[in-house]
Amino acid sequence: MSEFNEFDQQGSVPEKNTGSIISHAFEMYKGVFLYALVAMIIYFIADSILQSITGLNFYSNYSSFTDFDEDNYRSILIDRPGMSLYYSFSGLLSILLSPLYVGLIYIANKFNTKVPIEFSDLFIGYRQNLGNILLYSLITNIILWVSLAMCVIPVFFVYPLFLLGYPILLFENANAMDAISKTYNIAKENYSIFLGTAFLGIIISVAGIILCCIGIIFTLPFIYIAMYSIYCAYLGKPRQITYNK
Repeated sequence: MSEFNEFDQQGSVPEKNTGSIISHAFEMYKGVFLYALVAMIIYFIADSILQSITGLNFYSNYSSFTDFDEDNYRSILIDRPGMSLYYSFSGLLSILLSPLYVGLIYIANKFNTKVPIEFSDLFIGYRQNLGNILLYSLITNIILWVSLAMCVIPVFFVYPLFLLGYPILLFENANAMDAISKTYNIAKENYSIFLGTAFLGIIISVAGIILCCIGIIFTLPFIYIAMYSIYCAYLGKPRQITYNK
């Protein structure tokens, strides 16, 4: 059973501008990097199992990504047997692992407020508000996939509208629809800052792909820490969550 307690501890809050938010996220990411790495290892293990089930093996083709050839990319990412089955199940995997990303946000908050971090904190999303986290992830994944199907570009303009969703679900114990409504309303009123934060956050998150692709395991979680930082900027330091043991 969880309790939400107000706290007044040390912790930084960025200003309401893209540069300050990204800088804050960098500081937070440096402090929680090992936990972010563990989350990514869990993701890649789960994804590898999924690939073995569907008969695919993307990771064996990393060397092919050094050849910037459109036909080569299509053969690796699109025109392969079992690809549609893989993408269908990878969407489900993304939803099931979304509470893990919520755990990273929780750990970032504990680091920011100088509260001792426990390894089990990474899995708080599976104990706190799980149903709404999964529902929110399902709805937003559908919206983003539809946007992605519309010539890819629209997804970059839609994604910023959902930056606050996971922190709201965690720190405010909101239901999925309230989280969607709240993040949308705040983001649309401050869209340029949310767009800039999302754009830079995504660029940094995928930057590891230039290191023979495998480097992405070190950078991909950054976008979730950026979600925490932008929450602090617009809604203040969140309430701490404590558990009775």
